Amino acid sequence: MGGFGAFLHGVLDDFARHWPLYVSIPVVAALIGYGTKLVAIRMMFAPVEFIGIKPFLGWQGIVPKRAARMASIACDTMTEQLIKPAEVIDRLDAGRIAKEIEKPMLAAVEDIVREVAGHYQAGWWESLPEPVQRLVIQRVQSEAPRMIKAVLELIQSDVDSVFDLKGMVVTSLVKDKRLLNRIFQEAGDQEFTFIARSGLVFGGLIGVIQMVAWVLFKFPPIMPVFGLFTGWFTDWLALRMIFYPLEEKKYFGVRWQGLFLKRRAEVAEAYGELIAREIITPHNVIEAVLRGPLSDRVLALIQRQLDIELGRAANVAKPLLVFAIGSRRYQDVKLAISEQIMARLPETMRYLEDYATDAMDIRNVLVSKMKQLSPQEFEQLLRPAFQQDEWILIATGAVLGFAVGEAQVLLLEHLAA
Repeated sequence: MGGFGAFLHGVLDDFARHWPLYVSIPVVAALIGYGTKLVAIRMMFAPVEFIGIKPFLGWQGIVPKRAARMASIACDTMTEQLIKPAEVIDRLDAGRIAKEIEKPMLAAVEDIVREVAGHYQAGWWESLPEPVQRLVIQRVQSEAPRMIKAVLELIQSDVDSVFDLKGMVVTSLVKDKRLLNRIFQEAGDQEFTFIARSGLVFGGLIGVIQMVAWVLFKFPPIMPVFGLFTGWFTDWLALRMIFYPLEEKKYFGVRWQGLFLKRRAEVAEAYGELIAREIITPHNVIEAVLRGPLSDRVLALIQRQLDIELGRAANVAKPLLVFAIGSRRYQDVKLAISEQIMARLPETMRYLEDYATDAMDIRNVLVSKMKQLSPQEFEQLLRPAFQQDEWILIATGAVLGFAVGEAQVLLLEHLAA
């Protein structure tokens, strides 16, 4: 007993003489926990482009590095569970759109007719009397709104054949990695803050145990081992607390649910706002339909409808064109007019973006659908950002913790000598 008493007296005496140094141990452990979390979060998103010497040395943020896969996962949730192409397009009224773009479209039609007619029959168009030129233009103009309305109705009747929503979303996110980062960062803003702060708390608690172990045993490996454990465990625990449990449960009298799942209503609002503002916008949808990989099908629809509308004007426009330039060149003219209309439509469609924003109401559609997701489905909005190479983040925390612990040993041995 005397031996233990002497040992305890020696420990207390040592603590009294060096207490500022020993108290610094849990403080440093808390900083290790906090610092390794900040590094881990930073490594998820930065740098956006690879920095270093490929393939041996360097780093690129996990999310931008896996941009195609991350975008595809985010898009799968978005397009398979939240919104379908038809839900985007069907909310638009073809008649209202034709009316909204009527004025700019009529001006464009006049330019198109003059340019195409002059190109395919040089001198012929200019030789026509002005009243005849004006009559041809007016005929085409009078049919243009009906043609646009008919084309839009055809698009709506088979949206999937002309509008690749998933391709549009993935292309946008892969092209703009910063936007991809923002989707995960804004959806998980509070979760990332929690990760950093939890490192501070858990690291400090582990540091108290570390301090007691060092004061009692003065065993040098204690510090780096505890540092490694602090970096690894606090990373692992923080990630678990964000996502699990999916449903609220009671632990030792305390109710707990994964933080991300607990604030799903708030996340849904932020996520829906971002997607509607940055990705599934009227401008992007119009560009995807008119200039995307399926745009040749839209061109075919315009050609077909143009032929129908010219046929309706059989007493002037179509016979005059066929007579003047021949039936084969008439087909070329029809294609040229269709291509010109396609080229002008994105600019013309700018006039209806305000209407389309209100009509499509993407934000509220997304928010409503997100609130209906199961916990497992909702988790997938953010979880992929952590799952991919998650072990690297945890291992980095462990390595940094070990290094700081080793530095602590050297400092303690030097100052307490």
